Amino acid sequence: MIVELGHYALILAFALSLIQSVVPLVGAHKGWGDWMAVANPLASAQFALIALSFAALTWAFVTSDFSVALVVDNSHTAKPMIYKISGVWGNHEGSLLLWVLILVLFGACAAWFGGNLPATLQARVLAVQGSIGAAFMAFTIFTSNPFTRMTFPPFDGSDLNPLLQDPGLAFHPPFLYLGYVGLSMAFSFAVAALIEGRVDAAWGRWVRPWTLAAWVFLTIGIALGSWWAYYELGWGGFWFWDPVENASFMPWLFATALLHSAIVVEKRETLKAWTILLAILGFGFSLLGTFIVRSGLLTSVHAFASDPERGVWILIIFAFFMGVALTLFAWRSSAMESKGVFATVSRESAVLLNNVLLAVSSFVIFVGTMWPLVAEMFFDRVLSVGPPFFNAAFTPFMVALAIVLPVGAVLPWKRGNVLKAARSMWGVAVLAVVMGALVWVMQTGGSIMAPIGVVLGVWVVVGALNDLWQRTGRGVFTGRIRRITRLPRADWGKATSHAGLGVTIFAIAAMLGWETEDIRVAHIGQSFVHEGYTLTLTDVRRVEGPNYISTMGFVDVTRDGRMVAELTPEKRVYPAAGMPTTEAAIDYGFFRDVYLALGDPQEGGGWALRTYIKPFANWLWAGCILMALGGLISLSDRRFRVAAGARSTPGIATPAE
Repeated sequence: MIVELGHYALILAFALSLIQSVVPLVGAHKGWGDWMAVANPLASAQFALIALSFAALTWAFVTSDFSVALVVDNSHTAKPMIYKISGVWGNHEGSLLLWVLILVLFGACAAWFGGNLPATLQARVLAVQGSIGAAFMAFTIFTSNPFTRMTFPPFDGSDLNPLLQDPGLAFHPPFLYLGYVGLSMAFSFAVAALIEGRVDAAWGRWVRPWTLAAWVFLTIGIALGSWWAYYELGWGGFWFWDPVENASFMPWLFATALLHSAIVVEKRETLKAWTILLAILGFGFSLLGTFIVRSGLLTSVHAFASDPERGVWILIIFAFFMGVALTLFAWRSSAMESKGVFATVSRESAVLLNNVLLAVSSFVIFVGTMWPLVAEMFFDRVLSVGPPFFNAAFTPFMVALAIVLPVGAVLPWKRGNVLKAARSMWGVAVLAVVMGALVWVMQTGGSIMAPIGVVLGVWVVVGALNDLWQRTGRGVFTGRIRRITRLPRADWGKATSHAGLGVTIFAIAAMLGWETEDIRVAHIGQSFVHEGYTLTLTDVRRVEGPNYISTMGFVDVTRDGRMVAELTPEKRVYPAAGMPTTEAAIDYGFFRDVYLALGDPQEGGGWALRTYIKPFANWLWAGCILMALGGLISLSDRRFRVAAGARSTPGIATPAE
């Protein structure tokens, strides 16, 4: 009965979304206040209904209701409770329902907290958001129903994909979807502004909090996915340029560009067309990411096993919304005429260069991701585009971005002076170069990648701190300290996020430049030395878990005769799923990780054992945390809360001619 209730709630929410897609839009066009007012209660009702539907599906998983086909395919009675819950979204149908839940949540938030928005704009935003919800609810109901019953329920389930039975993957999809779907709000604001024919400073201020929230969630989601790949897959890396990894990274790049571009719209009322286009493309690439994950056309360890026919429906949704939005974009080009002018050397130019680098790098990733599919479909050739291509093609854009970022932050609006900006940054530049040279000398050979990473990391981090210091003006030291503590939270958030990017750049360069690897056959009781650490395989045992059987190695790690850690790398087999997994054992440290992965037993005795020493690995996750924290700090600034500021023009907006 509960399952049927969830199904009915989903269908009713779909019916309400159709009403929300039409009635408020007509009301805004005609100036009918009562029709526009329908949008708010409809958005709230949809959220309540989809929440009920999602709760019903969760109940089926928690209680192991094997009369539901989805539970049979993705759960098992012996599975720990946390993975029964995460199994709800560890599949195509359930994750699609989670997508819809987050979509209607954002729409409800626009209804709850958008009271200061002009009535017509709010109605149109909710109408566009409702149309997106209607499309995905229809896709869920007609092609991916999560509530399908089985005629003859089995006694037990097939179990969730063992790779997904991990705490990192339990939280990774919800955060990722909050970012993916959150960009739909920026899209809805962009389309609503195009319909009204008005893009101004107020619009830039309204769209920023939604984009910032989506960006924060997407940052956390990508970081969790990268961390999971690092410790769970056993290959020792944190990013493989997998198609699904790229599918989340491309919208993140567009969201980053949109955040900076919206600032220019708010401050200077310029770059309007570019900002609207970024809002459209950001959500467009989120839809493309959905296609990549769910179509089954591109192979990935992260992808849902789905069929290409359902992928066609996603392409139809993508084509419809992108087609309508880009048509409106072309039609309303006159409404996006820039009011502010700026010189070649100015903060506006720096932001534009920043945006171009981010957008072009995203398109480069898109081409590399989709090219194997294009080559197979049109040229009948099987190609593989791997990390070497992406590293070579993407890295120069990020190096250029890191160089530009600190300088652009200190340039004034409208017109700047290169010499004045250089004088304020010369100390930072000297420190960065000196630190890079010092590292180059101390590393006694090896790759130049790490020293370059040090230079860029110091340049970005100290540049962010220097930007804060420059905002305190001149005067005595104590006075400037007092003023720096009173700076707006948005300034602190920006500095924190930029510093996080610098830390991340350094950590990636350090890991790739200084990482060492040892692969050998280790015999029980024998020791070997790697980078000053003595490792001894003391035992290998069979250990039974709640729903798996593990072959667990026990390795003592010592340094200079002192015990550092006892690590237990594993190879697990999940009988229900019939799938093996590798569980790496990691001794996390502030300056390095000791990383072990156990392989198969060897014919001559012993076990294959891979050992990595990964310098500054944890700094990578710390940098991501700093970036997300900076976004949260900025989001807490009262100026950037949803619908901050008064209405620029009360009543009904008059479309621009």
